[in-house]
Amino acid sequence: MKTLSTIFYFFLLCVIVFVRCTGDKSSVSIFPKVIHPMDNQSTEAKIALGKRLFFDKRLSLNNEISCASCHQSKLALTDGKSIASGVEDRLAFRNTPSLYNVAYASRFMYDGEIKSLEEQVLVPILDHNEMGASMGVIIKKLKAIPEYQDAAREVFGRDFDAWVLTRSIACYERTLISDNSDFDRYYFNKEEGAISESAKRGWKLFSEKLKCTACHILPYFTDFKMHNNGRTSMNSADLGRFRINNDSTDIGFFKTPSLRNCGLTAPYMHDGSLETLDDVIEYYAKGGGQGVNQERRIKPFVIKENEKNDLKNFLKSLEDY
Repeated sequence: MKTLSTIFYFFLLCVIVFVRCTGDKSSVSIFPKVIHPMDNQSTEAKIALGKRLFFDKRLSLNNEISCASCHQSKLALTDGKSIASGVEDRLAFRNTPSLYNVAYASRFMYDGEIKSLEEQVLVPILDHNEMGASMGVIIKKLKAIPEYQDAAREVFGRDFDAWVLTRSIACYERTLISDNSDFDRYYFNKEEGAISESAKRGWKLFSEKLKCTACHILPYFTDFKMHNNGRTSMNSADLGRFRINNDSTDIGFFKTPSLRNCGLTAPYMHDGSLETLDDVIEYYAKGGGQGVNQERRIKPFVIKENEKNDLKNFLKSLEDY
């Protein structure tokens, strides 16, 4: 009887392992494991602290704006505005980008100026037109809050300071993964019925005829690199990556946004000047904006109304759950 009992439990264990390995494919990430910096390894406590800070309006000058004010979950971590708005109704410099999958990026901001997520955390907090805070004031304010001071001591073994602030928020932001769309189940999990026939035609149009995957590479639907789609002229207020090194060959170059959840992240472009997906499709169909340094790969194309509808259905299939 003891032998039979052992065999039974071994069989049960095998069944559990099999179910976990072959069952619900939607729970298995299609992305590689997130790599954390050596000086900011992830822990549950650090993530929890970062999340509290991400939603805390006390990080701003007047206690009215948090990171989550511009990165709203219902809009795929954007804000629905052409240009982000900050404290005291100030206008920021650019459109708010989504934070999904920033764990896999190596450069941040539209012009790739920032090289680490930890450093990027400081940018909106200190920007005069966004959260408008000064580091000395904000650290003093947050350190005086027992919840944060105690957490800093427990998680980092130090008083609450800029290190604690940036490392914890960055750690939380690396948990913001978007990899569970209908298209993911269709393409990666081979579930034929996961998307419509129209969306399938749209994918074929997107990847084969229009070759959009040259920059919007799977699985992230971005190559995380800087490109120029002709939206910038010499008279533009924002010259893109040019402002980093004053190199004229960098004029008009901006980081390729991910198309994941793009049905939720309107308006589009770094300046939020294109309001709908139809506007974006028409923009590229005309061959881009023909601005300074536009890349040669961007050329006019003809697209029929039914093809445009297929393309939009494919793009909307990239929305996550």
